[in-house]
Order: sequence, then structure tokens, then C-alpha cells
Amino acid sequence: MTMHLHHPSLSLNGKKRGKVKFRNAEEARKSRELDELWKQLQKKWEVDADEKRRKRAMKAEPLVYKLDNPTGRSTRHIPSLSTPGGSTAPVHKVYTGDKVLGIATMHKSNAVPVFAQEEAVAISNMRR
Repeated sequence: MTMHLHHPSLSLNGKKRGKVKFRNAEEARKSRELDELWKQLQKKWEVDADEKRRKRAMKAEPLVYKLDNPTGRSTRHIPSLSTPGGSTAPVHKVYTGDKVLGIATMHKSNAVPVFAQEEAVAISNMRR
């Protein structure tokens, strides 16, 4: 299934939000004022969220990829067994019974099994 059919909560791009829309200009002004007050409060107490986030990221130890052999193995990779020509015989499915007379097409390419001559006649007489 492709991603365009999934719900937006399954996005792989993170939690990006769109542009905030306000009911009216008064609410937009209040929001801008509250945002400015919050930034002033952070500055007063010397808390800079971006700087704090950057320092935290710089303190984290870097990722280290282990290239050692897995536990209990003498080599890093064990090759798969190569079987030329495939390992199984091809299967040919053929109906050998006597119950089904054939397959009829009703409407919109709907394949239907036919078990009796009366059914075949009834399907052929159906209107489109």
C-alpha cells in the first residue's frame, strides 16, 4: 500500500504543523503578545530553548557502529547455499473433477463457476 493512502498520523516526516489560523484579528494579536511575553520571560531567566537544545545535542556521545563479528561466529558473514535450477518442481494446477462444467462471466468481468446446464442458460440470459 502506498503512503498516500495512510492516515496522516503515520507520516514519516515528523510532526510538522501547518500555518496557525485565527478566528479573528483580536485572537491573532493576543497570540502574538503571549508569544512575545513568553520569549521575554525566557530571556529574563536566561533560558534559551534553542541554545539548550544545541548544548544537549553536543553533549550526547556520537553513534558508534560495531563492525565486530556477531557473538559466537568466527566470520562476519555466512553465504547462503546456492542451489542451481531451483529447489522445487513447478506446480501445474489442473481441475480433474466432474462437478464444475465451466466458468461463466456475469457482469463487470465477474467470473462464476457453473455447476449445471440450467445455471449456464440462466447466466447467459441475464441482462447487463
